[in-house]
Amino acid sequence: MSAIRLLVLGAVRQHGRAHGYQVRNDLEFWGAHEWSNAKPGSIYHALKQMAKEGLLLAHEVAPSTAGGPPRVEYEMTEQGTEEYLALLRQALTSYDQKMDVLSAGIGFIVDLPREEAVALLRERIARLDQWRSAVTEYYTPENGPGQLGHIGEIMNMWVHSADSEAAWTNGLIERIEGGAYTFAGEGEPFVGILADGEPNPYAAPR
Repeated sequence: MSAIRLLVLGAVRQHGRAHGYQVRNDLEFWGAHEWSNAKPGSIYHALKQMAKEGLLLAHEVAPSTAGGPPRVEYEMTEQGTEEYLALLRQALTSYDQKMDVLSAGIGFIVDLPREEAVALLRERIARLDQWRSAVTEYYTPENGPGQLGHIGEIMNMWVHSADSEAAWTNGLIERIEGGAYTFAGEGEPFVGILADGEPNPYAAPR
């Protein structure tokens, strides 16, 4: 799974309707250009591609003042919403994705009901436990990595990764169950987008 589709769909969804520059500006405001493949070219390509796939509806809203193609605004279709939620759920439960996928999932986690978010994170922990168990079939952490020569350091890294990710996920679950943040259906959500024309202090150099 690529984080770019989830990021772009989520950004469009937060606006309701957005043009490519708004999506790019939001993703840079979130720092996604630093921790994911959300670069300008990939953002505009994703918008056009998902419009072709029926996930986004494209509207030509204004002619270009520079003589280029007209400005296009995008909004999510019903199919796009289904794809967005499927990608979000996958991002939160999969342990074997790149960090940018999990980061994108956490960024949009409040679009789900609180109970579902907790259930998905618990599924993530269960998958991490299964992965750890598979590793420890061949590697005994208590005996140290040297039991397998320097290759044992790989298994040692995997076990530490599984343990640290599970600990972090458990902490997030505890905070969510304790009432942190505003989830779907609970009231006014946190606004993490820029108003149209608002300067972005975190923008990548143009």
